Amino acid sequence: MRLAAVGSNCIDYYNNIDGGKAFPGGGPVNMAVYTLRLGGEAAYIGPVGDDVYGQIMIETIKAKGVDTSHLRVEKGKTAVTQVELIDGERVFGDYDEGVLEKYKLTDEDIDYIKNFDVVICDVWGKVEGQFKELKEKGIVTAFDCATNPDSEESVKAIPYTDYLFYSVETGDTKEVREQMERIQKQGPKLVICMMGEEGSLCYDGERYHRFGIVPCDHLVDSMGAGDSYIAGFLTGIVDGLSIEGAMEKGCSKCNRNIKVFWSMVN
Repeated sequence: MRLAAVGSNCIDYYNNIDGGKAFPGGGPVNMAVYTLRLGGEAAYIGPVGDDVYGQIMIETIKAKGVDTSHLRVEKGKTAVTQVELIDGERVFGDYDEGVLEKYKLTDEDIDYIKNFDVVICDVWGKVEGQFKELKEKGIVTAFDCATNPDSEESVKAIPYTDYLFYSVETGDTKEVREQMERIQKQGPKLVICMMGEEGSLCYDGERYHRFGIVPCDHLVDSMGAGDSYIAGFLTGIVDGLSIEGAMEKGCSKCNRNIKVFWSMVN
């Protein structure tokens, strides 16, 4: 798969790891890196500031093999989230979106994106208002609503999204299924709900598909679990797998990346 990951990036600054440590990431950046680990190709299209964190972001994702030819360096600050890792869970503090606040894709960016199999953005990416244009140009689109498919950003993107992802903590309930059906009627081919320990659920407009989880040793933090699931799922779909096959690929990818994070912090 060739993935164009668009919009948000963020430095997660962990105050209580090694006296303070910066981890470059953000949903689209993570998805690009995970796609490469699956043998695909990926580009990140988005902004960083002309500060030290911007340089860290560029150097890190370049070293992973991500195409950064359409990454823009703008005057200002790179997005940063203050984080603490407490008992295996992330506790989020202040967030400064920096130069991401006014980000938009250029015509050149959109022409470039047309060369990829799928474009993915998340609810913080600032380009949801351009999804209509992407769709009109024949680009296959995917959008991660995080935990709120009813947010203003999600509502703008949903009618022009092929693969719609979001997360819930309640598991597979009647209310969740009704919500998925309502969303799917607005345009997406597939609506995928990630349910943590209960696995994932996909609705294709006719029936539901359910997949559990792959057990993971040494769960320290679920950082990036949803991002890696999305990368695996989209890779499976582009590679021609069944919906269940794509769900399994997403789940297996999620498992491996949690183990990678364990090795990073220990």
